[in-house]
Amino acid sequence: MSTDSVRTNILSRSPFEPLRGYSRAVQVGDHLFISGTTAMNYKGDVTAPGEAYEQTKTVLSAIKTILTSRGFSMQDVVRTRLFVTNMTKWEDYARAHREVFETVRPASSMVQVVKLVDPRLVVELEVDAIRGATMQDVATIEY
Repeated sequence: MSTDSVRTNILSRSPFEPLRGYSRAVQVGDHLFISGTTAMNYKGDVTAPGEAYEQTKTVLSAIKTILTSRGFSMQDVVRTRLFVTNMTKWEDYARAHREVFETVRPASSMVQVVKLVDPRLVVELEVDAIRGATMQDVATIEY
């Protein structure tokens, strides 16, 4: 088996992982897929309950920790998905995202959901990364 196809499941101490049967992240070669991550730690504590900007910053910090633990960087992120509970706060979510990804500019979606696993949570973020995916060019299209 090639090392490019070896799968590594990355676990955290989240109580939800064994309950739902998922991994915090899955790495296959130079690809890392990070599951939906919130501002709740493994003890159930939530950072900045109800605060869009602060929670997004907390989540992005956790994402960075996951990435670097596997030898990736924020510059390797090629896709983000934000699930938010209040789209009227989109500028707060966007500001935190932009502060991290302004020069990286991954493909991204922001989708409003009815609720997350805890009512204190307002954002959940998924990330896909490819190690070494440094930007070399920018192409502009019109559609």
